[in-house]
Amino acid sequence: MDTQQYMSMFLEESMDNLQTLNESLLELEQNPDDVNKVNEIFRVAHTIKGMAATMGFSHMAELTHKMEDVLSKFREGELSVNQKVVTVLFDCLDTLENMVNNIQEGNSDDIDISSIIRDLQAIAANRIEDEVPSKEAELEQTNELQHEVSRVQLNEYDINIVKEANYRGYNVFEINVILSENTLLKSARAFLVFKSLEEHGEIIKSVPGTEELENENFDFEIKLIYVTSKDQNSIYESLMGISEVDKVIVMPLEASKVKAAAQQPQNETRVAQEMKVQEPVQKAEPKAATPEKKAASVEKEGAVTHKKAHQSVRVDLERLDRFMNMVSELVIHRTRLEQISQNHKLTELNETLEQVARTTSDLQDLVMKIRMLPLEIVFNRFPRLIRDLSVELGKEIDFIIKGADTELDRTVIDEIGEPLIHLIRNAADHGIETKEERIKRGKNPVGTIKLVAYQEGTKAVIRVEDDGNGIDIEKVRRKAEKSGINTEGMSENDIRNLIFAQGFSTSETVTDISGRGVGMDVVKTKINSLGGTVDVISEMGKGSAFVIKLPLTLQIIQALLVKVGSETMAISLGYIDRVIDFDESMVKKSNNREVILYRGNVIPFVRVNQKLGIHSDESKNKFIVIAQIGDKTAGLLVDSLLGQQEIVIKPLGKTLQGLKEYIGATILGDGLVTLILDAAALI
Repeated sequence: MDTQQYMSMFLEESMDNLQTLNESLLELEQNPDDVNKVNEIFRVAHTIKGMAATMGFSHMAELTHKMEDVLSKFREGELSVNQKVVTVLFDCLDTLENMVNNIQEGNSDDIDISSIIRDLQAIAANRIEDEVPSKEAELEQTNELQHEVSRVQLNEYDINIVKEANYRGYNVFEINVILSENTLLKSARAFLVFKSLEEHGEIIKSVPGTEELENENFDFEIKLIYVTSKDQNSIYESLMGISEVDKVIVMPLEASKVKAAAQQPQNETRVAQEMKVQEPVQKAEPKAATPEKKAASVEKEGAVTHKKAHQSVRVDLERLDRFMNMVSELVIHRTRLEQISQNHKLTELNETLEQVARTTSDLQDLVMKIRMLPLEIVFNRFPRLIRDLSVELGKEIDFIIKGADTELDRTVIDEIGEPLIHLIRNAADHGIETKEERIKRGKNPVGTIKLVAYQEGTKAVIRVEDDGNGIDIEKVRRKAEKSGINTEGMSENDIRNLIFAQGFSTSETVTDISGRGVGMDVVKTKINSLGGTVDVISEMGKGSAFVIKLPLTLQIIQALLVKVGSETMAISLGYIDRVIDFDESMVKKSNNREVILYRGNVIPFVRVNQKLGIHSDESKNKFIVIAQIGDKTAGLLVDSLLGQQEIVIKPLGKTLQGLKEYIGATILGDGLVTLILDAAALI
């Protein structure tokens, strides 16, 4: 079966299914008695197993099969849903995700799943404890399970090797080697065990795997399946002769017993054989691999959100980018044609040009909408993040998401996840207080983190809010003074925003979650690179809100064309509040900086020509463009206004990447290349 043509479909659908499982498990943890949710999880896990087996990824199929064993216990009411069980299932999902990523990247490294399989089997056998079992209890459990080791570990491929070895007259043994608890170099002892055995035979299975053995990432027990011509006693004696080997159990393994063992848990071999029978059907009809997924998604969407009943098609992102570039070129040529028509007064062209203009505008709107994706794609990973953080930090956190259907350009969507993770981790670690502190302050013992998104004009706004401790301004001021930053004359808001300075952190201790002083400056840098802004609003004892404003798209924008000296420049309309006439008497000095009075507020004044080193004619009437970036306002002095125009942003390329004052360039109707000013950098 040529599986390569179905590989991209398998990878995409696997990631979708894993995300569905993540969300469903979170919901199940909140509502442990929801049988429908258990059934949905079971169906999706079964789909992943079927797809993985069809594509030949036996480790994935084996792991999801063991997950099914646990889920079937939920369905039958033999096992109750609790935090420990859900944590193990989440570990499974993370492992499966790593496997999918490895397949995607062409990484052939096997991920060792033996320990997680053991955890799942312990749960399925109702052996999960409230406390971590002692070494003695683990050893006792191992002895109880010793006759089932082969069933646990052997997949169909291994079983065939055992059968072949028996058929050719070799002995197959299942060996348990238990090292002394005083062993200092466990990996060295394991090496000696392997060396001793490999002199007279071949080890076909080892639990833990070789990587774990080398890194000493195991307890004191090694389980092996061994093919040899030697007898049981001589193997026992050679292994017991190795120092610090406490106990050795050698048990013969026969093909008939192996077969029975493999068929025991829900007839695993039979399931695999059924999959093989179905293979030709799946070859003819690739979509047949995922009927459960379709059913599950239809049921979920129909029952809960009534979203998209129509069919959709996956498009390669490169094609979409090329499509966008071609539409951008069309917009440039349309503007050029309009300019020529105007210059030569070609009235007979006007009607056709209007039609072309309407069509290109519609095409442009359409391609922009195709590129837009809902923030839900980014947001849907955060409930799991909050759940893990609350367990890790021992805090109870209520997580609320609003406006996940707000749409942003795909380029922005791809980049915004990392800064949001920083902000959410920060809110959970530094923002939300411990349960005891919250009770002491008369607050609800359960903290709240909100993730809110909405559209505001040409911008998308994302707010990360918490009802925690708030930002201690005095603490920030002290830290700033210590770092050599002069805070004199700064407003409280300016001081708060110092937390975005490079390497700035008010955390007294370094944790794995936050407090390394690298989080907030990374957030600001990333958001600025997307043409957006980030600000913080906070009230001591009440909580904080981080407000991110991002452009809805990064490709085609409405801009104001201005003259600076003899140069034509463009400024995005998204930044512009209004334009006013300039008079030199408006300019005042404050702290050696030029400012102007605007709507009763003193705002910074920037002479753009001086900032860019361009000569300007002082005799002409000039204009001040009032630009607003987040909560900061400034006046930008320009020589003249050329009007509003739709422009296509073209990147400057690697050579000019260091020019921070510009976000890109555009080509105007007359063929002139014009730079687009970055108002945020100027201010």
